[in-house]
Amino acid sequence: MPLPQLTVFRHDQGPRALITLAGALDLATAPLVREVLAGCLHDGVLAIDIDLTPLTFCDCSGLNVFLEASLNLAVVGGSLHLHHPPAVVVRVVEITGSGFLLSGSNSAVVRN
Repeated sequence: MPLPQLTVFRHDQGPRALITLAGALDLATAPLVREVLAGCLHDGVLAIDIDLTPLTFCDCSGLNVFLEASLNLAVVGGSLHLHHPPAVVVRVVEITGSGFLLSGSNSAVVRN
């Protein structure tokens, strides 16, 4: 069985960064996302928007990375928001009480 793949794109605009995740975010690929998000913080980025449109899978490892990065950003006055998450990610985020990660109203950002 081939290993799950994840491609991470980072586009900075001053103190903001747009991160696009394409593929599967799981235990094997979470360290890559953690490294990219930590790099943003290190580079002085205070607002991170994560586009999940091309994301095909996300388990609790991915949610943990988002929560950790959100906490680290909050300490320095920054923020992290998820955009266009798949419905299953929205469900997990809501069940865990992490809805603050979602950008805008839940109904506006969900994709099926």
